[in-house]
Amino acid sequence: MTHFRKFTAAAVLASLVAGAALPAAAAGVDAATQEQLRSKLTQEGYEVRKIGTEDGLIEVYALKDGKKFELYFNDKLEQVKNGASEN
Repeated sequence: MTHFRKFTAAAVLASLVAGAALPAAAAGVDAATQEQLRSKLTQEGYEVRKIGTEDGLIEVYALKDGKKFELYFNDKLEQVKNGASEN
């Protein structure tokens, strides 16, 4: 019974550690690039909520002046399209 508890505890811990690492890996955007985008967009008046990837582009969810935006950037951090969404 003791071995089972140790195994279960180890399995739970491993899944928590893997789960914690998953969002950053799933986003597919390295920390330095995320920081560059956050800095740039903050200077432009956006509040960045989430950064990820979609269709080979960097996708950013942000707020500005009470409106929600989906902004898309290429690998050179040039904005290639955006979309304002309704609240």
